[in-house]
Amino acid sequence: MDKRSKIILGLFLAVLIGIIVTEIVRPKPLNWRPSYTSSDKIPFGCYILFNELPNLFPGQKIYTTSESLYNSLVDRDTTSASSYILINDFLDLDKQETNKLLQYVQDGNDTFIAASNFGTYLADTLNIEVETQYAIKEDTVQVYLTNNSFPKQRYPLNRGVYNTHFSSVDTLNTTVLGYISFNSEQEPLLSGSNEKTKGSNFVKVKFGKGHFYLNTTPQAFTNYYLLKGNKDYVAYALSYLKDMDLYWDNYKKSGRIVIDSPMRFILNQISLKWAYYLGMAGLLIFIIFKAKREQRIIPVITPLENSSIEFAKTVGGLYYEHRDFTDLIVKKINFFLEQIRSNYHLNTEAINEKTARDLASRSGKPLSEVKDLLDMIVNLKNKKYHSEQDVIQLNKKLNQFKK
Repeated sequence: MDKRSKIILGLFLAVLIGIIVTEIVRPKPLNWRPSYTSSDKIPFGCYILFNELPNLFPGQKIYTTSESLYNSLVDRDTTSASSYILINDFLDLDKQETNKLLQYVQDGNDTFIAASNFGTYLADTLNIEVETQYAIKEDTVQVYLTNNSFPKQRYPLNRGVYNTHFSSVDTLNTTVLGYISFNSEQEPLLSGSNEKTKGSNFVKVKFGKGHFYLNTTPQAFTNYYLLKGNKDYVAYALSYLKDMDLYWDNYKKSGRIVIDSPMRFILNQISLKWAYYLGMAGLLIFIIFKAKREQRIIPVITPLENSSIEFAKTVGGLYYEHRDFTDLIVKKINFFLEQIRSNYHLNTEAINEKTARDLASRSGKPLSEVKDLLDMIVNLKNKKYHSEQDVIQLNKKLNQFKK
């Protein structure tokens, strides 16, 4: 690599490192997106509320459902009563889900829903209507509860909240539990007054053996307002639910991540996104430098095979097929005597007592063992015909001597 290429590469790496450091130290902008999921810590997430549920419902089992409402209610334990909590900015249930939820409440269970819209099918069945006024100003909305057991306190909601209240309810089956107060801006204030009006935003609707608890201000249950001092409002609102198992819906959420492709998921995660960018940059650098210098392909040389084992197996197979034990014994004896001559420098023309003593002293083997081996060799050399048993015994003696 020449000097000019090194300078260009150094500048490129410096710029790349500068971009990475800038992205790391740059403060993240606050995300005001409505989420309502149990894992989001952004202002309009429900991380705090979900983690406080064990304190609000001590001793009760809390289940998190991450599938459709219909499947969750089908798979639940029907032997015990329970409560179902749904919190989102809009709740759009189809007819099948609505019928399943209505049957769930009719059987004696409770459902708490905090949303600015409850869907057409559910609203028609419960005979309720919701009205939203989008012209209100910030710092004009306050919510409070009607129960005399609760403190007479108003809880301000000053950001991301619209005037959403019930404009019509079924008075025979509905009990108002809370109100939302707001500035009346539907008509010009000719007198210059700024008088606040109110509408019901929290009601209890009896349905069969159970109840629906409907709240039109889901923002009050988010992280932002829980940290703003409105935690008592949430605790009092949820206190209407009975002491029984609780289901937290984590599926009908605006902030639920829907992954359509692997690239969309990677680019939505900051760490994975930068890992992807670095990988692509590294690949680009590799291609640039690889194009400038290409090495000749080194051929693969196959090592020579060791055919000694195959040869020994072939020869052994031939001897086994012909059953010529005499020839095999002669070759094994001759090979052994050649080893004695080469390794121990002994004369093997005549095998006698002196040969046995010399071999024992030079090999370090017991004299009795050496005598037995040499006697067997002399005996086999004098025999005309040999059996398979002779081969086996000779082989054992030779292997014992070689150990």
